[in-house]
Amino acid sequence: MKAIVYQGPNQIALKDVNKPEPKDGYTLIKVAYAGICGGDLNIYFGTHPRAKAPLIMGHEFSGTIESGHPSLPAGTPVTINPGVGCGHCEPCQEGNKHVCKTLRIIGIDRDGTFAEYAHVLNEKVVPLPAGMDLKSGALIEPVAVAVHSVRELGYRTGDTCAVFGCGTIGLCTAMVLRVFGASDLVVIETNPKRLELAKSLGFDTINPMETDVSEAINVRTNGAGMDVVYDCAGHQSVMDVLPDVVKIRGSLVIVAGYKKAPTFSMIKGMFKEFSIYFVRMYRDRDYDIAVNLVNANPDYAKLITHVLEPEAYQEGFDLMLDPASDALKVLYAF
Repeated sequence: MKAIVYQGPNQIALKDVNKPEPKDGYTLIKVAYAGICGGDLNIYFGTHPRAKAPLIMGHEFSGTIESGHPSLPAGTPVTINPGVGCGHCEPCQEGNKHVCKTLRIIGIDRDGTFAEYAHVLNEKVVPLPAGMDLKSGALIEPVAVAVHSVRELGYRTGDTCAVFGCGTIGLCTAMVLRVFGASDLVVIETNPKRLELAKSLGFDTINPMETDVSEAINVRTNGAGMDVVYDCAGHQSVMDVLPDVVKIRGSLVIVAGYKKAPTFSMIKGMFKEFSIYFVRMYRDRDYDIAVNLVNANPDYAKLITHVLEPEAYQEGFDLMLDPASDALKVLYAF
């Protein structure tokens, strides 16, 4: 079968590899679409602490069951929840398997979905509604990240919110907040193409290259600041302004993974007594909600900017890494 294989830092190739052999407890899935995410870029650069070459990357995907599932028949459209907890550590025993001490992720710690077929534990298979476009089905994982980020900490229906970053996760977070009833919502982004997409989705926007973000939000909130602020950008310039735009005793939610450790004004945190939360992965319930949200809202499909054949494996990563590109979510069609 065809597979896009990570071979070392900045090296990927399309390989002919063995199709997975059926195994008890596992489902064989024919991959339809698989998306590139930020974690895949870290693997590509060779900076991910666990991913080792050779590795078939990929964990955002959709497909149809080929064989092996105990209750879902062949042909059923599915995606997967790629996080695998040990089931025995304290977080797992407390119902927090998404932060298992030894959490393993398909496409990082074992071969993933950048291939014609994927072989996954039965319990990780998530059925998709009949009739859902399988391209949209490949977005369930990033939407689940957004659902978890909103549901887990800090937010209450009716809160005012700001989202920094209009990448896939940022826009998904904004879309979830809108459905969940944010009373005032604004997104902040420097990339003009992403700003245009955000506007086309109906969001109020701020471009920090043109407008002082702190001043704009101060005016917008009559000096109060936002109840909850989401950092989906992961850049020092964002960290610098977060304490200025959140309200006194409000909440900051760090969704982005910072590639470089940022500096932060602790004294501003003390003066405002706001809370800082971090989120990782998602719970099973977040996944169920994400499936329903994507099925109900065709706008999620607008986040898909490119669909490539696996032979264009390098082009996909080049698009994601080019700051001048209009790429947001790049899918490979297997």
